Amino acid sequence: MRIGEVAALVGLTTRAIRHYHHVGLLPEPERRPNGYRNYSVRDAVLLTRMRRLTELGLSLDEVRDALAEDAGRELTEILEELDADLARQEADVRERRRRLGALLAEPPGATGPVSPALAALLAQAPRTDSPSAAKDREYLTLLDATRTGSQAMLALLGTLAGDPAVADLYERLDALAEAPADDPRIAPLAADLMAAVPEELFAALPKDGVVVSGFREALLADYSPAQAQVVSRLIDAFRQRCRG
Repeated sequence: MRIGEVAALVGLTTRAIRHYHHVGLLPEPERRPNGYRNYSVRDAVLLTRMRRLTELGLSLDEVRDALAEDAGRELTEILEELDADLARQEADVRERRRRLGALLAEPPGATGPVSPALAALLAQAPRTDSPSAAKDREYLTLLDATRTGSQAMLALLGTLAGDPAVADLYERLDALAEAPADDPRIAPLAADLMAAVPEELFAALPKDGVVVSGFREALLADYSPAQAQVVSRLIDAFRQRCRG
């Protein structure tokens, strides 16, 4: 049989067969006097096995092992490995779909993909339209994604963000959106925010600083002048408390 004939018989393309020759997977058949390859029934059988194995997901190296007569691994071993790999892929797909389903169930304006632990914490937080509360949720997501904070730290911050008593503090911070940087409400609010922080949180904070270099400026720029003063005072108080 010529290459086009054997390709049609076994359900492969002539390009695939030539590639198998090129990588040494399929031995070159004898050639006719006119130079064309002359494929035997044995060649067709080998090509059929190759097609079936590649359809199962085996790489060409694994196909080579499976077809080896005197060396390489047994076909059963290769197929067992493939089955285990497919099982892992199925588990990964199920987990990704679970997380995707959780994201699709989130209300508009939600923070997006987070770790399961933080997702559970945020799900317990009371719903609020406070812009300041929304910022806090975004910062928790950032800490979670960058692994800047430990799980204990994230849990404590999440508990704080979800505490209904903190809603009043968020409203007071929201009220400073249009206020000047010397508003008299700044200092009392910063003190009250600091007082609301759980004592256990300070043990979970890094001792070499609460804010990564350069992040403080970016964080404060996200607030209005009066709000930035509150946040700046809070950061300084955290640093002082951590240094003991």
